[in-house]
Amino acid sequence: MTLLHNIEVLVAQLHITVADVQEENNKPVKEKLMNVQHRIFACVGVALLCATASFAQHVKTDYDRGTDFSQYKTYSWEKVQTPDPLWVDRIKEAVNAALVSKGLTPVASGGDISIVAIEMTKNNQSLNTFYNGFGGGWRWGGGFGDATTTVDNYKVGTLVVDLFDSKTKSVIWRGSSSDTLSDKSDKNIKNLDKGVQKMFDHFPPDQKKK
Repeated sequence: MTLLHNIEVLVAQLHITVADVQEENNKPVKEKLMNVQHRIFACVGVALLCATASFAQHVKTDYDRGTDFSQYKTYSWEKVQTPDPLWVDRIKEAVNAALVSKGLTPVASGGDISIVAIEMTKNNQSLNTFYNGFGGGWRWGGGFGDATTTVDNYKVGTLVVDLFDSKTKSVIWRGSSSDTLSDKSDKNIKNLDKGVQKMFDHFPPDQKKK
């Protein structure tokens, strides 16, 4: 049975119980009515929690299992792709805060890690759309070593952050956060900081858990 069906059944029971109270007006029936009401409130609460979760940010990360992340000490920005230029610095600030807290040092250019951040502007947009015209020999596709899952298509408002080894130009880590960038500026700033923080919660990856 679905949660909605359970609520419908309880509501029907409530109508029957109310009729009983009106006819008999006795204590046992009143207690039965209260029990049904409590069960309905509990079901409604669960339904609301599920609805909230369905609109929550969905953060995913993946990385190259063959990479030793301890070798990286500095990073620099390669590109931020977003249709709104106001978001370039905001995205950089959010990612900078996360990486600096992990002990990495930002440099103007030539860092051990090069960063590319992309805002997805279409549903099911593939990273092919961006990287095929990016040039420079950056190798972003093909999965991560022996990783079993890779994500290629994204929703509107998803922020994707790729970390590249600057020497090999191969992607070593990818994070994405859905429902992070919308058309509401105030909401965006909060979602951006929250999404990026979640993205880098477990960075660098625990190499012991390969």
